[in-house]
Amino acid sequence: MSLVKFTLAVLLASVGLAAIPSGWAQTFTVLYAFTGGTDGAFPEGRVITDSSGNVYGTTAGLEQSGLEGSVFKLSPKGEFTLLHSFGTGGVGGAVPTGSLVRTSDGELFGTTLIGGSGSGNGVVFQLDKKNNFSVFYSFNGTDGAQPSGLILGASGNLYGVAGGGSYTCDGADDIGCGIVYKLDPSGNETVLHAFKDGKKGSIPNPGLLLDSAGNLYGTTHGSFNRYSAVIFKLDAAGNETVLYTFKWDSPGGPVPSGYLVQDVAGNLYGTVANVIFKFSPNGTYTTLYTFPDGGFSGGLIIDAADNLYGTVGGTGTGPYGFVFKLDPSGNLTVLHNFDGTDGNAPLTGVTMDAAGNLYGTTIRGGNLNDCPNGNFSGCGVVFKIRP
Repeated sequence: MSLVKFTLAVLLASVGLAAIPSGWAQTFTVLYAFTGGTDGAFPEGRVITDSSGNVYGTTAGLEQSGLEGSVFKLSPKGEFTLLHSFGTGGVGGAVPTGSLVRTSDGELFGTTLIGGSGSGNGVVFQLDKKNNFSVFYSFNGTDGAQPSGLILGASGNLYGVAGGGSYTCDGADDIGCGIVYKLDPSGNETVLHAFKDGKKGSIPNPGLLLDSAGNLYGTTHGSFNRYSAVIFKLDAAGNETVLYTFKWDSPGGPVPSGYLVQDVAGNLYGTVANVIFKFSPNGTYTTLYTFPDGGFSGGLIIDAADNLYGTVGGTGTGPYGFVFKLDPSGNLTVLHNFDGTDGNAPLTGVTMDAAGNLYGTTIRGGNLNDCPNGNFSGCGVVFKIRP
């Protein structure tokens, strides 16, 4: 099982949180519920939006149907367009994971967990303005494996994390300790940093943060037999600084979830299991909020007023998960509690457009007759919360 799939499985198993106050006036809409057919199933990455209100994302696919994922577009009214189907995989990649990025001229880039010409280690793919699909880069293992998600730099460079690399780690599916990489606009890769199985971090989590000075920030998962989960910073040349090391007795536990965000003062915010934390430029680690009785939270976003928004995959009083807002004073408000038919297990956080609307996905839920699997049903949804 890949690290991404393992993490999702753990998140799906989270239950047991106590009730949290709600009361923000908003309108919740299911924009689209996946059927498990040619449209795909199980959206595992964050969606993105354009200036016209269209929503773009990916699904991981339904193995029973032989379809290994899709790239889709939704209009502001929820009208579905299939941009690409990965079919049964192969050299074109399979099982897209992580978030898409969209360039200023409308091209889409994303990653697949497997497939490609490099021994099936995954690809970075491109959809041009006319939705023509091509493989932008294919990983071979030592230059990366099982990539998950991208961010876009100002000069058109793509940055991401992957497994693989030059060093071996315990519990890493024999694919290496992981790397941070850069792809220039011509598709040439630079391995900015290769992690080792040591104190400076190993097995990077999906999600990178790029600041205005060209520094990259992220977190590592750590190997299973040797603890090495950290918050790291890479300068433009790939030199690493370990900002914080998580310990077994750290609030929330030893494994952060990735997807850091930063405010204008340079503070970093992230999640580890049921804890939302803040890490200041002077090295101070602060617990901002602890969800009671366990649970797993997804990545965060931050608005201009320093409010944080995110998702929790499941709770005792709301076993299908919820969307929340945390204000700078530490007050948490539940914006929506899922009931299964409108979504189940929102694992990857939310996206906000210029008007303040929130968009996200749930990996399960929707039409409960689709994609049955044990205690969870439905192929997943894309949702919108309007303030």
